[in-house]
Amino acid sequence: MHTNTRLVLVVDDDVDTAMMLSALLRHLGHAVECVTQPEAALDRAKRLRPRLVFLDIRLPGTSGWELAPLIRDELGGDAVRIVALSGWGNAEHRRRSREAGFDAHVEKPVDIELLRSILTQIE
Repeated sequence: MHTNTRLVLVVDDDVDTAMMLSALLRHLGHAVECVTQPEAALDRAKRLRPRLVFLDIRLPGTSGWELAPLIRDELGGDAVRIVALSGWGNAEHRRRSREAGFDAHVEKPVDIELLRSILTQIE
């Protein structure tokens, strides 16, 4: 394992997207858990206590914007970094992500170089 290995939680109801991002993160040397059922995301985060969460914005039932502050509160604020995953990337969506407490907002599909940059910035 790499010395910068961290546990990453990927939350996306689109199984293909979740599996692709998980594979990229594993390729970059991280341990990854994946949740494709949004209602299980908070419980999984509580149990795993990941250092980093990639969280889809558009989830059935509750949005990532609603879920992010709950995860952050549960895991202790600065103990976790949360990255918004979205097909939406205009200024309004980015603003809402910042207000919900996300540390970054990236558009799908996630480019591997952008992913590396985010991982470097979020230490």
